[in-house]
Amino acid sequence: MLEQNISTVNNDVKTLVKDAQALFTAATALTGEKADELRGRGMKALDSALVKVHEAQASAVASAKQAAASTDAYVKENPWRSIAVAAGVGLLVGVILGRK
Repeated sequence: MLEQNISTVNNDVKTLVKDAQALFTAATALTGEKADELRGRGMKALDSALVKVHEAQASAVASAKQAAASTDAYVKENPWRSIAVAAGVGLLVGVILGRK
């Protein structure tokens, strides 16, 4: 779910930035009110992209905090099992690195 949300936000931000770039490029060829209007639209698109990025960042931080809290609770409830898992992972990594 989190990966899908990040992917969606990433695509939205890319689209908004491309639109803003196109508006700024068009605005450089124009002068007067039309150029000001295009620059304003470009700035709104960039602001929208920044808002989406901040929302995605907040969601990712909240998910990471929740995962850390769950892990912490599990380790406190099962300390020996956690030590055994950590030792097993360490052994596996050691074997893999020892073969190279």
